[in-house]
Amino acid sequence: MLKQQLEKDMISALKEKQAEKLTFIRYILAQIKNKEIDKNSALSEDEIIIVLKKVAKELSESIEAFKKGNRLDLTAQSEAQLTIIKTYLPSEISDEELKIEVEKIVANNQELYKQKPKAIIGVCIKELKNKADPTRIMKMLNILIS
Repeated sequence: MLKQQLEKDMISALKEKQAEKLTFIRYILAQIKNKEIDKNSALSEDEIIIVLKKVAKELSESIEAFKKGNRLDLTAQSEAQLTIIKTYLPSEISDEELKIEVEKIVANNQELYKQKPKAIIGVCIKELKNKADPTRIMKMLNILIS
């Protein structure tokens, strides 16, 4: 579904002569295609989301680097691309919802938490990776554990 949406948006960008958007959507589709080639099968929605999140993370890192290098032109271009990719990513849960989810996971895995407190990090990230950024999950765990 996500891949089809990207393909539709690529066609509409082509018709509307939106060159930058068209180029970036083609780049995203190429990243998805590369993963499909590596896997030798079509990607699931979750796997496509992982690819999109990876591209978004790379863009965020690029924006920071461009700002440090005072490259405002490249910063603006990367921010525009990040805006495009965010339209395809599912929205993240709020901090309150994240706290509730993390508390539930810790409560459900009390035995593991008592044996190895650090092991709960992997469990939380695995279960919540599509709902929130792993850095946010880590921050919430640090707040709750301390």
